[in-house]
Amino acid sequence: MTRCVEDAALLMRVLSQPDERDSMSLPFERIEWDDFDRGTDWLRGLKIGLLLDAGCGLAVQAEVSRAVTQAAQLLVQAGAQVQAMPPFLTPTMLDGMDHAWRMRSHLDLSALKPERKAMVLPYIRDWADSAAQLSGPLTFIAMSQFHATRMASVKACAPFDFVISPTSPVVAFAADLPSPTNNPLRPLEHIAFTVPYNMSEQPAASINCGYTAQGLPIGLQIAGRRFDDLGVLQLARAFEELRGPQRSWPQPA
Repeated sequence: MTRCVEDAALLMRVLSQPDERDSMSLPFERIEWDDFDRGTDWLRGLKIGLLLDAGCGLAVQAEVSRAVTQAAQLLVQAGAQVQAMPPFLTPTMLDGMDHAWRMRSHLDLSALKPERKAMVLPYIRDWADSAAQLSGPLTFIAMSQFHATRMASVKACAPFDFVISPTSPVVAFAADLPSPTNNPLRPLEHIAFTVPYNMSEQPAASINCGYTAQGLPIGLQIAGRRFDDLGVLQLARAFEELRGPQRSWPQPA
């Protein structure tokens, strides 16, 4: 959402403000977003988990794996203790959440008038309506995977100050595709690294850590413990200082 960590910290000044319309909001905590830059000395002794296998979803492309591994080596050189992590997300968890979202969307689409529903992207209609025959018990089992994912994520990350991983197992796919698989029955195979933190409410940031041979950027995901939003930005800023020079942003044609 921003081109540098400093701009992300500025953005968070606004995004983190309380909104009484949010019934699920926590009590407001004032965070010193201006303290995002701590340099790199504080990395010494930091415990960082390295997750290169999400446990399900699409396989990690070789260029992505190499770039994230090189990012981990930069952190090691700065004094951090980086330890490989086993995968903790399972196909049952990812499929369950997918099926629960399908049912929710199926009900939403069913409430639309036919002419309105016809305006929805066919891929989305096919995805949502595939849940039409899902029974109540199966829907409940699917919904339970949100909490199962949350529990697994918190447990796996507990030994570490931060966890790093690919943001996505694949680089940017064709802009006209709704998902990398282009298959409404397997639509979420690319989110296995990010969805655990959405469910566990752990803050995470994505920062460029390299480029493919074709020049596409590769995202490094930095996830922190719950409520350590500032710590995530601080580590992202430290990595920003450690990584090599960045290529110029594409200019409009």
